[in-house]
Amino acid sequence: MSDRIAQLDIRRLAPKLVVGLLVGFALLYIVVLANPTPDIGGNWRTTTFGSAIDDWQSFTRTLLNGLTFAGLLFIVASGFSLIFGLMRVVNMAHGSFYLLGGYIAYEVQQKMTGSGYSIAGVEVNTWEWVFPALIAAASIALVGLVVQQVFLRWNQGQELRQALITIAISVIIADQILAHFNEGIASSVTWPGWTNRLVELPLLGIQYSLARLIVLFLGLAVGLGLWIWLYRTRTGMVIRAGVDDRQMTSALGVNIQLTFAIAFVVGSSLAAFGGAVGASQGAVAAGQDGQWLLNSLVVVIIGGLGSLLGAAAGSLLYGLVFSFSAIYLPTIGGNCCTQYSIVFTFVLLALVLAFRPQGLFGRFS
Repeated sequence: MSDRIAQLDIRRLAPKLVVGLLVGFALLYIVVLANPTPDIGGNWRTTTFGSAIDDWQSFTRTLLNGLTFAGLLFIVASGFSLIFGLMRVVNMAHGSFYLLGGYIAYEVQQKMTGSGYSIAGVEVNTWEWVFPALIAAASIALVGLVVQQVFLRWNQGQELRQALITIAISVIIADQILAHFNEGIASSVTWPGWTNRLVELPLLGIQYSLARLIVLFLGLAVGLGLWIWLYRTRTGMVIRAGVDDRQMTSALGVNIQLTFAIAFVVGSSLAAFGGAVGASQGAVAAGQDGQWLLNSLVVVIIGGLGSLLGAAAGSLLYGLVFSFSAIYLPTIGGNCCTQYSIVFTFVLLALVLAFRPQGLFGRFS
């Protein structure tokens, strides 16, 4: 009997041991084994910059790139986590809210500055970035309120119907973007001029983009604000209570429909604010709605449904895996292999689901 139990324990531990060894090898590869790309040729050890020991400054910049990307991921995915993970409302239009928010911020900034397609950073002050982002968030908050009240309120708990309705809404929004916003051409919101510089990071011994550090700061600020709202205010407590037991919460005299509408509005506005930040960091373009919906879905699944800490952890893991795999995959030739970095994000998703199906910080309903 004891032998059978020991065999079962070994079988259970074997997959975890294999994954642990693979993760250990990946870390060893990044820190020690990787070599810089030669002028001609390459092998399985050649990467973009070489190992962390050989080029620790590039390693540090890659780490910061992953952290700042995680900040943007969290801004967008936290709204999706609030709507889908906490309220269990399937909003497949979340990526469209991101995209439309980015284009609205772009158009408002264009009107404020009176500039052409490309605006120099020195021509933009802080208010000319903050105001477009706020207008985008407020506009999509209104759109989210209409969607929730008109299309989703009457079919709560019917996930398939919600998914089909919001897919239709996302298609309509995508068509309207093509019709009214530069035909969906890639457009960028310009950061304020004072952010367009490198700052010295004495502890790390490198210079780094101030704008990217601001993205990380905004992600942390959104996380802190959501935590205070959900765990230190009456509205947040009512939202969490309503998710756990809607009937009992309603019986206590709480207007649960109003509370859920507020949560949906906040989640939608976060998608739009993320769109403004994303348009500043890179650009928004037709087709990104599906990409950011997928990003948000992956983050929430990794972190766990209904967990703000899970959304933060999922964003951090996703951002780091994406950034490091893009830099430290072998560069054997012109057609291999950094373009496969996206595959590793789904490997991360598969591993989390294999060992913890409810997500890192989620719980079974």
